[in-house]
Amino acid sequence: MIRRSSLVYGVLIAAWVAIAGWQVAEHSRVNKSARATLRNRAKDISNTLGLVMRSQRRFGGVISKERMESTLNDLIKAGELNAIALLNASDEVVASAGAPIDFHPRGLVRSGEHWDEQKVTLVNFVDLGSNVTQDLQQGTNAAPGLQVTNLTLVVPRSELTNRPPPPPRTNNVAEIATSEGTNTSNTPSGNRPRSGNDRRPRFGRPFGMSEEDYKARIQKQGVHSFVLVMSTDPLRDIRAQDLWLRTVIGLLATVAVLGSGFAWRNQAKTAELQIRLVRASELNLRLKEMNLAAAGLAHETRNPLNIIRGLAQMISKQTDASFEVRAKSREIADEVDRVTAQLNEFINFSKPREVKRAPIAPKAVASEVVRALEGDLEDKGIRLTLPEEELTVEADEQLLRQALFNLLLNSIQAADGNGEIQIVTGKSNAEEAFLEVRDNGPGVPAAQREEIFKPYFTTNQKGTGLGLAVVQQIVLAHGWDIKCLPNEPKGAVFRLSHLKLCTAS
Repeated sequence: MIRRSSLVYGVLIAAWVAIAGWQVAEHSRVNKSARATLRNRAKDISNTLGLVMRSQRRFGGVISKERMESTLNDLIKAGELNAIALLNASDEVVASAGAPIDFHPRGLVRSGEHWDEQKVTLVNFVDLGSNVTQDLQQGTNAAPGLQVTNLTLVVPRSELTNRPPPPPRTNNVAEIATSEGTNTSNTPSGNRPRSGNDRRPRFGRPFGMSEEDYKARIQKQGVHSFVLVMSTDPLRDIRAQDLWLRTVIGLLATVAVLGSGFAWRNQAKTAELQIRLVRASELNLRLKEMNLAAAGLAHETRNPLNIIRGLAQMISKQTDASFEVRAKSREIADEVDRVTAQLNEFINFSKPREVKRAPIAPKAVASEVVRALEGDLEDKGIRLTLPEEELTVEADEQLLRQALFNLLLNSIQAADGNGEIQIVTGKSNAEEAFLEVRDNGPGVPAAQREEIFKPYFTTNQKGTGLGLAVVQQIVLAHGWDIKCLPNEPKGAVFRLSHLKLCTAS
């Protein structure tokens, strides 16, 4: 059973550990998924801005700073996007909107993102298309491995309005060919090559801007990357909700495991208790059989003892017998009386207690018992007081008389000469009463107040140790309670409680 219990407890603990580990892994997965959602949202915003700037390439790839920042302000949303900035190749701000941004947090440059408790800072490179211009790659400080695309210039609106006019157009193809030093006879008009002095890409620098100026503007005001500061409120909400869910699942799993453990423990204890009850029942049956056999033996032993006692009394009364023979005969009779008393008490102790309840007056029963013990009371000069209150309780009269007889006899044996014994009755409440036998003898030590009710335990050399055990049997058969208490200033009190009162009909 112990090995099986250890195995069951081990399986339950392993199941709990597996469930707890599963919840931790799921919470980590949800946290990673929520972070990925924030990253994807930042990429969507970056792609949207890329589309806006890509549309400017047919207008020379230039957009006003005021218009760009107005667009950025429209994207700012509390609780989602706190701030956004456009950076050039040198990581300088070209345009921004929202709260100020810390551009130098630890880990931002290395990983492209930096997580705080309230926000996350993400860096996304500009994607304006796949038409790579070699001149721009040579004119900008591109990072290794970074494909620099056609960039959009963000300039103040004043520069857009004050820029020089474009060169005059001409419809003379020959002049264009002469001035450019190229042969256009076999070249389609839409794919004419640029001259060496004008190597501007098709969607490159605006009209009226020199190559050197355009390269400088690209370096300073060309949009190279986006920096977005996203709020982590949605992430924290998802994480808190998931943590609450995982906690509830963990608590339920804990309760289930503990409940299963306690259930198995109770089942094991129940099985063990059933086995013990079966063994106790078998032992009880054997004890009953032995008790009946012992009671029968004690009953049969009294008859020869009575014969011995009678013969001893006859010898003690013969006048022709010597004094020594008569004295020995009296001693034999006394010893026979003592053994007979022990046998009678043993028979009383072994009898089954069948209670026949009836309305009984404890005062009347006590008076009858006192009359039977008048000789013992007079021999020791003991004063006895009967109860004053008239009560009626439900009890077996014969058993109650026997219990009172044993209690009074025990008090008479314990009391000194000129002692005092009191029989007191009273009501504990409206439905129950109590009965007490008080004496002013030496009392009972506190350590022995529970032991004196056990069979064959006695402090009197002439006692049998069965008198109070019989009293306890009678008390338990009635459903009462008995206690040995100290009497003030000295002595002992034997208190019978929970006697059921008879209500007047």
